[in-house]
Amino acid sequence: MGEFDAAGEVVSGALWSRAVEKRHGEAHGDGEHGGICLNCGTRLIGPHCHHCGQAGHVHRTIGAIGHEILHGVVHFEGKLWNTLPLLFFRPGELTRRYIHGERARFVSPMAMFLFSVFTMFAVLQIMGISPPAEVGTAAQFEQGLTFARQNTESALADAREARAKATPGSERAQKLDKRIAGLSHDLEEFKKIPVSLSRASGKGLNFKTGWKRIDKGIEKVNQNPGLALYKLQTNSYKFSWVLIPLSIPFVWLLFFWKRRFKGYDHAVFVTYSLSFMSLLSILLTIAGGLGLAGSVIALAALFVPPLHIYFQMKGAYRLRGWSALLRTFVLLNMITFIVVIFALLLLGLGLLG
Repeated sequence: MGEFDAAGEVVSGALWSRAVEKRHGEAHGDGEHGGICLNCGTRLIGPHCHHCGQAGHVHRTIGAIGHEILHGVVHFEGKLWNTLPLLFFRPGELTRRYIHGERARFVSPMAMFLFSVFTMFAVLQIMGISPPAEVGTAAQFEQGLTFARQNTESALADAREARAKATPGSERAQKLDKRIAGLSHDLEEFKKIPVSLSRASGKGLNFKTGWKRIDKGIEKVNQNPGLALYKLQTNSYKFSWVLIPLSIPFVWLLFFWKRRFKGYDHAVFVTYSLSFMSLLSILLTIAGGLGLAGSVIALAALFVPPLHIYFQMKGAYRLRGWSALLRTFVLLNMITFIVVIFALLLLGLGLLG
């Protein structure tokens, strides 16, 4: 079911992206020159109606439905394939060209962001890095943990009893020794897990704020911490778009005295940058699943984002190397505050929700 849910996330992200992606003159289907527009009745002078924009030729087959789905999910009118290479290898040029008016050639920043974020969380779900579809209460967790411990202890006792009866040095004795070692290790690991989640943190979240809605949220966290974690993780991508307005003021601070750069320029820069970070997470997650060394993935996660920000900033704002480097360093420090603000916002939404 996780794979079906993940596929649904990809389709949802692509369709949402297509919904916000404006058409800027790109071709679509076969045109019928002449005739009447079936949408508004205007006489056609090209493949599209110059009054309402509808294509002159419309499909009326069941296959057209499948075409539209695939078109919205993977094609983006061909603009996705123009956008991705520049986003990865020449982000500054992509940002600058989009800001200065080249819109028909590229996927818009917001559409790219929506597609990448939904795809990222779909991949995480496929790879098993996601909250469970069903979460239990703290009482259920404690009951299951106790049951697992008791089963392990019983299996260990049976294995030791069988080992005592086995012929020393025999194949059966060797297998039982391995089983005993494994069960003993499992039991030690179980003992490291606190029986009660609330005991793990001492008294749990027992403080009161005086705000009824927040206090009620804290009570729910104490009763079902698993569900609270689930909500926190799902909210992190549902509200990931908040990172855009949170980041724009910090980028503006880097250029506030340069009036030729507008707020729109910073918004495009931020949105394309966040899109790349989501796509990078997808690639690193898949690479990890395919067996790439963790040290290589860690190095890529550490060095690729700053390098991408540097080259995007240098190219988008036409900065000199030292100027882009300084601003990149400052922005990387600002990102810490952005992440903290975003985390607090998610925590507040979780408690109030």
